[in-house]
Amino acid sequence: MIIPLFGAPWVAHVLPFSGHGYDRKNNYSKLLTLKPSNIMEKTHSIWYVTLVLSAIAGYCDTVTFISADSIFSAHVTGNFIVFAYQIINGSNAQVWIKLLTFPVFIISVIIGGRLGAEPGKRYRLLLMEGFLIVAAGLLALFFKLYSPASWGTYLVTMVVVFAMGFQNAFGKLYGKETYGPTTMMTGNVTQASLDLGNVLGSAFTDLLSLESLKKQMITIGGFLIGCLLGATMANFFGLYVLILPGLVLLTCYYTTEQHDDQATFAGQSGVTSSQTLPPAV
Repeated sequence: MIIPLFGAPWVAHVLPFSGHGYDRKNNYSKLLTLKPSNIMEKTHSIWYVTLVLSAIAGYCDTVTFISADSIFSAHVTGNFIVFAYQIINGSNAQVWIKLLTFPVFIISVIIGGRLGAEPGKRYRLLLMEGFLIVAAGLLALFFKLYSPASWGTYLVTMVVVFAMGFQNAFGKLYGKETYGPTTMMTGNVTQASLDLGNVLGSAFTDLLSLESLKKQMITIGGFLIGCLLGATMANFFGLYVLILPGLVLLTCYYTTEQHDDQATFAGQSGVTSSQTLPPAV
């Protein structure tokens, strides 16, 4: 359900096991009866978005690490570790380029935050991310064929870092669209571990923890699949295989039924317009 608040839409929370929803952003509530089919559609959409974005992040992160001088494009803070290791082992001056990923990422998130916060523009971030990743793959292919210089590799990598910044911004702005962060798995693994402990401690009777564990496994599993695919493709073909995840993201976007803010990434809004709450007084 989309509720207009402060000039921007907010997604209403669904009460567990009740089939009703209420708006927490305003300090008033009004129960709504949601159709079970709508709830199932919304849940399926979140599952789909989470899996796709996690796989793309894992793929891009692995491809740039293998084919672009051990640079992480999704886990950009990991570049600090690689930088420190290479510095103490007497690497050349190009090692400093790894630190450039950090300001590039920050600028991308700032821009993404501005673009994604506009009403009706939430999925524009993912569209732009798809174009950026495709552009990075095409650039990599061009440099491989016509200008095999190291600076070309670093340029391609920075474009991918910029694209991952958009994905991170999307995850922060619209946290309810996925089951958790899709580019960094540490928090997801931590939550999955806590959930697993609760499930085992309750002899599998803690249904909430079990459901949360399933959601975390979708995120972690998607990222792992992306890593394995990225490692395989990069090992055999090189950096230009970045074209593939970009095309996947663009295909997912353009095959949806709706692109406005009331649609989900799979083109399903989950509620009807008659179920929208009136503005708070």
